[in-house]
Amino acid sequence: MRVMQPRPALPPGRLEEKFDDKKPRYDAAEAVAEANRCLYCSDAPCIAACPTGIDIPTFIHKIATGNTKGAARTILSANILGASCAQACPVEVLCAGACVYNLWGREPIQIGRLQRFAVETTLEKAPRLFQPNPRTGKKIALVGSGPASIAAAGLLALEGHTCVIFERKELPGGLNTLGIAPYKMKGPDAIRELEWILSLGDIELRTGVEVVGGRASGPRQISAEELISQYDAVFLGLGLGADSKIGIEGEDGPGVWGAVDLIERIKAQPGFALGGVKRAVVVGGGNTALDIAHELSLLGVEVDMVYRRSEAEMSGYRHELDGARKDGVRLIENRQPVAVLRDEAGKVTGVRVQRTEGGRPLPGTDEVISADLVAVAIGQNRATQVALAFPGVQLDAKGRVVVDPKTHRTGNPKVWSGGDCVNGGKEVVNAAAEARTAVRDIVAALSGRP
Repeated sequence: MRVMQPRPALPPGRLEEKFDDKKPRYDAAEAVAEANRCLYCSDAPCIAACPTGIDIPTFIHKIATGNTKGAARTILSANILGASCAQACPVEVLCAGACVYNLWGREPIQIGRLQRFAVETTLEKAPRLFQPNPRTGKKIALVGSGPASIAAAGLLALEGHTCVIFERKELPGGLNTLGIAPYKMKGPDAIRELEWILSLGDIELRTGVEVVGGRASGPRQISAEELISQYDAVFLGLGLGADSKIGIEGEDGPGVWGAVDLIERIKAQPGFALGGVKRAVVVGGGNTALDIAHELSLLGVEVDMVYRRSEAEMSGYRHELDGARKDGVRLIENRQPVAVLRDEAGKVTGVRVQRTEGGRPLPGTDEVISADLVAVAIGQNRATQVALAFPGVQLDAKGRVVVDPKTHRTGNPKVWSGGDCVNGGKEVVNAAAEARTAVRDIVAALSGRP
């Protein structure tokens, strides 16, 4: 097994390097000016809207008074992934969306940008904000290196526990490194946060190691049975799996991508390019569909986003749709793809769609949308089958790991879980909140407390 402690390097020449930052970090003067707009509400609806319950008025007040380090400590004490959440959180529907200024038709406080300023500037100058407790001798295995596992590892390490993170891919970080739209957060930012988490205590990161059911074959695998027998606790942060397919004619072949796979290549694969792609069709109406549509448009591609229901029924956030539209994305609602069209050489030329009613296609209403590329964003398969290799762990009808919501413990008394494999695919901040819940119970269990 390869033990990785230094920062894993992202190679240069990645397409994500072409993207500008949509919400650049404030400088000190900008941050103080924005912080002084805050009313420090006594009931603080912004706190209630934050899944991790950050004391937002307090950290903003500290920025206003020049105590940036204190602001960062306030943030990270509540949400250890405060750096990535500052960029990746949909603040428009969470903390900033709850700001009282919205009720008066005024611009809400830019909480995310203030949080980014506080955390990034502090960790650049004084990364050792927290001192871990003395070693306990307890050892915890964490499966997956996405946000839930990273958050859990950091919190457990601060409690004095030894953590070993197992990641089947060579590049760690999960969603934060590979899945967040690059105009929101780039891979190196995620790697910097991961490096900081690794510095918090006794944490070992093993990449290129897959957890399997049954017997492990070679150094690149470890079995669930080994984790149960060799560790005092196990945390499953399995994330989500591969992109789902539509199941239509012409879908298999070059030029048709799963949206998550395409985003990962844009973010992490050096030399990956969209040569010759002038028009793209994105299929779906969720936030992943909006992300890849927006990314392609920012890269100069003409993008049509096809959704089988109405705009009002889209699960994607309205502010994300508005942003995509401003950058050229066109939404075609109430359309269902029925075939991907190709020329004699197999190159994608378009998508045949039918009008829909109630989400169902109406035969005889065919239209053709020209395209050189198709990105499918209709959901992801579950990556949770390995969870069943742990005795007592169960999946629900949607393939999600079943946990006690109060503790995030599974049916196995030594196994906890959190993040997308439990909630089905929410935000990074939800993963951080669920990890914190699990860690509290793990710490109690390992200390013998009820």
